Amino acid sequence: MQLLYLMQMDLLSSIGEWWQLQSITEVIAVITGLACVYLAAKNNIWNWPFAIISVSIYIVIFYEARLFADMCLQFYFLAMNIYGWHYWSRNRSNESKTPVSLISKREILLSAAAILAVTLLLGSVLKYTTASLPYIDSFCAACSIVAQVFLARKVLENWLIWVFVDAVYVGVYVYKDLYLTAIMYAIY
Repeated sequence: MQLLYLMQMDLLSSIGEWWQLQSITEVIAVITGLACVYLAAKNNIWNWPFAIISVSIYIVIFYEARLFADMCLQFYFLAMNIYGWHYWSRNRSNESKTPVSLISKREILLSAAAILAVTLLLGSVLKYTTASLPYIDSFCAACSIVAQVFLARKVLENWLIWVFVDAVYVGVYVYKDLYLTAIMYAIY
């Protein structure tokens, strides 16, 4: 019994030491990112300001981590979040809702080609910079752009892309010692 107690205390001590090493900037980015997703799932307009805060912080975090494609992706998300907040702020009660659709074979081929092209082009450019993981970073950014387009177009399979790319991101963020961000993406 005493051994179990000592093991628990050691674990709590280790967690406390790990927590103290975390960046307050990353903590805020993760909290606002999780709040954004929660509020979006509740269809609450306040998801947008939380998203804006989160992606703005992640611009800096990913720059410091030399994940330049991911940093640029945050600028895209920032613009989309500002647009989303504006769009949701307008009274759109008279408009009919766009139905959810299934992905077509053509969309699969076009999205795969786009992901491949962006990955190769952006990765080839970033490899001549101080970028960390230029091709993996570019691949994840390309997948995220395609998933976001499908999300905006209400293509059901957008979530398959998000789940896949978030799983890849978890590995990238662990590699870059962004553990809280990796946990957030695992939750996503």
